[in-house]
Amino acid sequence: MSRLSTLLGREVALAWGRGGGALVSVGFYAGVATLLPLAIGPEAERLAAVASGAAWVALALASLLSLERLFERDYEDGALDLLILSPAPLELTCAVKCAGQWIATGAPLALAAPAAAIALGARPELAPLVFACALVGGLAFAFVGGIGAALSLGARRGGLLTAVIVLPLFTPPVIFGGGALDAFAGGLPWTSGFVLLCAYAAAAVALGPLAMAAACRNALS
Repeated sequence: MSRLSTLLGREVALAWGRGGGALVSVGFYAGVATLLPLAIGPEAERLAAVASGAAWVALALASLLSLERLFERDYEDGALDLLILSPAPLELTCAVKCAGQWIATGAPLALAAPAAAIALGARPELAPLVFACALVGGLAFAFVGGIGAALSLGARRGGLLTAVIVLPLFTPPVIFGGGALDAFAGGLPWTSGFVLLCAYAAAAVALGPLAMAAACRNALS
């Protein structure tokens, strides 16, 4: 357990030490929230209609920014070989690395999501649900994104390949989260969308490390 907690602290420290951690992702998120009204017009009704969906799309794209280096830096400096040889299963190591990614990037983005949604015209009473959906969705993005990062190890333009792999897999959380928020805003039953989002995140947490570990072993073989 001490090895895993040390690895988790290392991942969070590296995320903040290289590339500014969540600052780049949150800055990108804020930039989208600022530019969108300039693109579609400042009318409150129009912005409110697209606020939840736009916030989710921005959240998914912002989550992509830091995925490229999730495994690549360990692959380049040989640390990945040591992680494979460590007593801890590689699947558990991959899960810890994704958890560190979520803590360093996903959680700050979830904190910024309610402010961005309200700035785009969403009602303030949506803020708790926006935060909950963004927190769960960020967990799904981290573990699904880890699959793409592991599959692109050693490839040229790894960041582009990671985006091509994971963007289709980011679609269900965007649909479920945005649907839950739209239903809540319209006074309709919204729990089914949130439950589906939680189920997708749970499946990503359960199955993602298996795929990541297999991809890492294949890259080093």
